[in-house]
Order: sequence, then structure tokens, then C-alpha cells
Amino acid sequence: DQVMRFVEPSRQFMKDSIRLVKRCTKPNRKEFQKIAMAIAIGFAIMGFTGFFVKWIHIPINNIIVAERFLFAGTRSK
Repeated sequence: DQVMRFVEPSRQFMKDSIRLVKRCTKPNRKEFQKIAMAIAIGFAIMGFTGFFVKWIHIPINNIIVAERFLFAGTRSK
């Protein structure tokens, strides 16, 4: 009885897995190209977004760091 308690869920899982694999189909060439194009566009958008954010923040960071060095020597001890 205890053995069946552990065997039955595994058996059910195997049946469900086999049923899922049989129902799944590979995309045809047109579907694959559509998916690949959508992913490529997403990568490009994310890449350009990251590039422009970095492009804007590097000069801002340099200004902040330069101000820190300029005013560091003017402090009185």
C-alpha cells in the first residue's frame, strides 16, 4: 500500500507528460520566423534603451564626480 502511494503519482505524471508531448507540435517555418523576428525586435529595443540610458548617465556621473573633486580642495581644515 505504501509503495503504491509513491508509485501512483509518478505513473500519473508520466501519463500526463506523454500526453503533453504527443499534443505539442513544432512550429512551421512561418511561425518560427515570426517568433524569431519578435524576439530580435525585443532584443534591439532593450539594447537601444540600455545604450541611451547609459549614454545619458555617463556625462551626468562625470559632472557629479568632477564637482566632488573640485570642491574637495576648497574645504577648510
